[in-house]
Amino acid sequence: MTFSEKSKKISFIFLVFFQCINGFYLPGSFPHKYVVGDQLSVKVNSLTSIDTELPYGYYSLPFCKPLEGVKDSAENLGELLMGDRIENSPYRFKMYQNESEIFLCKTKPLSAVEFNLLSERIGEMYQVNLNLDNLPAIRYMNKDGYFVRFTGFPVGIKVQNVSYVFNHLKFTVLVHKYEQANMAGVIGSGDGAELITTGGDNDVPGYMVVGFEVVPCSFQHKQDMIKSLSTYAKYPSQIKCDPVAVGMPIKEGATVAFSYEVAFVESDIKWPSRWDAYLKMEGSKVHWYSILNSLMVITFLAGIVLIIFLRTIRRDLARYEELDKEAQSEINEELSGWKLVVGDVFRAPIHHGLLCVMVADGCRILGMAFVTIFFAALGFMSPASRGALITGMLMFYMFLGILAGFVAVWLYKTLNCGNSTGWSAVSWKVACFFPGIAFLILTVLNFLLWGSGSTGAIPVTTYIVLILLWFFISVPLTLVGGFLGTRAPHLEYPIRTNQIPREIPTSRFPSWMLVLGAGTLPFGTLFIELFFIMSSIWLGRVYYVFGFLLIVLLLLMVVCVEVSVVLTYMHLCVEDWRWWWKSFAASGSVALYIFFYSINYLVFDLKNLSGTVSAMLFLGYSLLMVFAIMLATGAIGFLASFFFVHRLFSSVKID
Repeated sequence: MTFSEKSKKISFIFLVFFQCINGFYLPGSFPHKYVVGDQLSVKVNSLTSIDTELPYGYYSLPFCKPLEGVKDSAENLGELLMGDRIENSPYRFKMYQNESEIFLCKTKPLSAVEFNLLSERIGEMYQVNLNLDNLPAIRYMNKDGYFVRFTGFPVGIKVQNVSYVFNHLKFTVLVHKYEQANMAGVIGSGDGAELITTGGDNDVPGYMVVGFEVVPCSFQHKQDMIKSLSTYAKYPSQIKCDPVAVGMPIKEGATVAFSYEVAFVESDIKWPSRWDAYLKMEGSKVHWYSILNSLMVITFLAGIVLIIFLRTIRRDLARYEELDKEAQSEINEELSGWKLVVGDVFRAPIHHGLLCVMVADGCRILGMAFVTIFFAALGFMSPASRGALITGMLMFYMFLGILAGFVAVWLYKTLNCGNSTGWSAVSWKVACFFPGIAFLILTVLNFLLWGSGSTGAIPVTTYIVLILLWFFISVPLTLVGGFLGTRAPHLEYPIRTNQIPREIPTSRFPSWMLVLGAGTLPFGTLFIELFFIMSSIWLGRVYYVFGFLLIVLLLLMVVCVEVSVVLTYMHLCVEDWRWWWKSFAASGSVALYIFFYSINYLVFDLKNLSGTVSAMLFLGYSLLMVFAIMLATGAIGFLASFFFVHRLFSSVKID
């Protein structure tokens, strides 16, 4: 093959590659072409409330059901773990055909149980979540001259101790003309995935759904007019949808009629921009201030580390190594600081097996977080793909079992001076330590959700799937990583350890106070971003600034390294050779401040949170998050200190 032929072949490959890139849309599903008159199906998700944090099924309330019966949509593991339950609904639209006064159904007379349950859900401000073509229904409100957007709409509203239900919905569907260019040959995702082909009805004009808005109203239907109406029949008189007025109070023994209207509006919004209304970056300046604040902290700590390396250590080593043996023996009694703990600095710490397990699990969690946030920043795990983020985290955590097993056994082998006996037991502990604690916490919380009848409870079948993934994928991969760790060369200590441990001088202040206080610096790098994350989890706000989050994670890692190294050097300078656990706790103590922040968030930002179950859910999930952060930050701090100490004492020549 000549050079010109090779260049043509390479050019053709690049052309095909860029054509594929041009037709691939990361933040959502692929476009679905609808011809005028095609049926559009609205789906319902779980009812949610920021007052209780307990999701419930849509059909747990006396709402209209579809004629073909209630059917579950395809769900992934992440959706089940998040409490999402996607089901079909009775709402039916036809593309680009406006309809009004569409009667949906009339419920049976409300029983005492249904009346109390509906009143309770209205009082707890539960929201109805609808989806059309994988787009959540969005609601706009004019508040103090500003348009505030919400996803979903309330079940009802309580006025003067009377509960009113929103029984008439005014839908607005924004559509954009279908553009065929570079959209051929791909398969859709989300609700109702479709194969888009290049032939057939390409010449027939079609539209794409680029927006889905809803206005809920409370309207009193006249009973004599709805007696003979069937589903999807037209209501005889005009229905005026006034979102401010209320007209349909719920009463025990009374019926509730539901209706809707839909209008299609052609919009300039293009397909790749249809999620912009949900993902508008709020508070971008605050994110930048957070990053600048973190950079200032990093610069300050980097200056301290630089001083330690370039001035103190080099000067001390130069003085120490320039002396001959006789002079060294004469001033040994006058030496102070880290040089006096040469024979004890590599003495194995207490519970060193547990330390190996915690560091390995921390590396695994840190790796999972980095990879997940990286792919999320690229758009592979957008809110358009429900449950993708949780599913990705779970998959990455399992496959990184190789990393955890390798780190644990390698560190265990290093601490035992090259002896890897018992590596399989260490690998098993790594495979079961954090997953076992997480499984225990989730089981306790799941019993609370089961008792409340919430859809947030993990189904038994999902429990079985999680256990199978744990023991048939995660555990074997961890054992494989442990086996590889036995084959890897361990880190040899540059000096021998004395048989008799050196006595540690008493200090004026407990060293653990300094260790716990060190966590304030890493916390300062992430507490602003932590507010947005907590608001996304507990207030239902969409979080999509993963680029900022990736930067904050990198800055956090740097701060943890610097804090741990500085604290380790300070302990060695006061002749405290028990630096192992303290280096882990110095950076891992940031988790303590995150837990305090979580309590503050519960008291002041979630002050309307009602119910013991809701509070226990918040505390349980916060404990799980805090424990994972402690392992991740502690691991990066410990490994940095370990290599720092090894490098430091490798420069000391001892005969």
